[in-house]
Amino acid sequence: MSYHSRRTFLKKASNIVAAGVVTGRRAAAMPGKASNVLLLTSDEHNPRYSSPYGDPYRTGVQTPNMARLARMGTVFENTYCPSPLCAPSRSAFVSGRWVHDIQVYNNCNAIEFDYPTYGKVLSDQGVYTVHAGKTDFYNRADTLGFSEMILPGDRKLPGDTAISHHPVPVRQGEGESRGKGYGVAEKNPFAADDRVVDAAVEWLTTKAPNLHQPWTLAVNILKPHFPQMVTQELWDMYPNGGTLPRYGTDQATAQHPFAVSLRRHFETSEMTEAQIRGLRRGYLGCVTEADRQLGKLLDALDRSGQVENTMIAYTSDHGEMLGKFGMWWKCSLYDDSARIPLIVAGPGFRAGARVNTPVSTMDVQAAIFKAVNANRPPAWAGTPLQSIGADDPHHVLFCEYHGHGVPASCFMVRKQNWKFIYYIGAPAQLFNLESDPNELHNLAQTNHAKAAELEQELRRICSPQAENQRAEAFIERQLAQIQKTAP
Repeated sequence: MSYHSRRTFLKKASNIVAAGVVTGRRAAAMPGKASNVLLLTSDEHNPRYSSPYGDPYRTGVQTPNMARLARMGTVFENTYCPSPLCAPSRSAFVSGRWVHDIQVYNNCNAIEFDYPTYGKVLSDQGVYTVHAGKTDFYNRADTLGFSEMILPGDRKLPGDTAISHHPVPVRQGEGESRGKGYGVAEKNPFAADDRVVDAAVEWLTTKAPNLHQPWTLAVNILKPHFPQMVTQELWDMYPNGGTLPRYGTDQATAQHPFAVSLRRHFETSEMTEAQIRGLRRGYLGCVTEADRQLGKLLDALDRSGQVENTMIAYTSDHGEMLGKFGMWWKCSLYDDSARIPLIVAGPGFRAGARVNTPVSTMDVQAAIFKAVNANRPPAWAGTPLQSIGADDPHHVLFCEYHGHGVPASCFMVRKQNWKFIYYIGAPAQLFNLESDPNELHNLAQTNHAKAAELEQELRRICSPQAENQRAEAFIERQLAQIQKTAP
């Protein structure tokens, strides 16, 4: 089957399912007892800044509730987002389809889509689906088909407009202004997250115990996303947290054209040493705050008496470079940006276990369907976490980026400890993450066989050149729409 024929088949299959072939029929679902699902998704959490992942940068970050969940269940050591940017990552997860397939390339929402969500597909099968907090998908919250929405947060139209690849714009003053985004806030910097989590706790306490059907509750918080403003208590918790990144712009990896482009786009070279230290210190406090929100949900679930019959997961939408290679936030396929935490407990997950096989949040979504005992659209990407072995040598992880700050699309595959990044118009990178976890040594020019093997795995998923062309054409449509609707 050709690449384009495969795309047509996948879209038809997904549309057939959405139209009702697998809807509203609990009797047709997989055999077995259904569980509930509680999912907490934070924003911009690099797992290297947490205790379940060993805190390899030795920051002393305090995440007791993540550690608590890890004792209850399984830590997935190598989890990645579908794309290291908010809207593409979240949209892929909620739709079950790769970013290049749904064409949600960036944080611009000038053009919206109506893909069926997992909330809609599950609801049609008798599962009560709830989404709380940040949405940031390909359409507004009220169109997504969940059974219930709690305090949704849509991105304002038209979203991000600095999305051009030709040329890549410079966000004037961004480095200087963002560099000031740390320290002790005058008012509660976590008020928005408190409202969402408190409402979710209320739902777990009062509504969930009275439902006579499986339910899913996806809670979405904003932290530890920038800015790194915290309370005095959290600031004081990390007096030695203002360290400098271990690896800077002097590293060869930092000189890759896409890394240089991202630093120029955000003007991160304008940040002072004091700002870098302050941002990194504040980030630790924001991670601890996200951990406390997880604790609230775990306590509420425990009080509701449904812990034993609920799949509980903590993850994030993407990571945070936090100054490594002179880069900040996300938008890169390097691990600090693209890797995320994933800890899952409940039926089907062993307590205290660790899984080395690389996985993604697409596999998390597939796990939700398995947990609630529902049929999943066959064309959707992902494998249920419950079915993935601890060290599967054949499982291939895929991630992609088409968003702002870079001149073209880039794609990544990981298989076991090998990671391959394919850039349109720039040199490829190959890293052995077992011997080189910080991606300092590019082996693409010395290990041609492994690079060719992983490029073949990538091309089984998509054609990089074809998808780059589709992305460029669509971004031009977005820019035209922005111009058309500008005041």
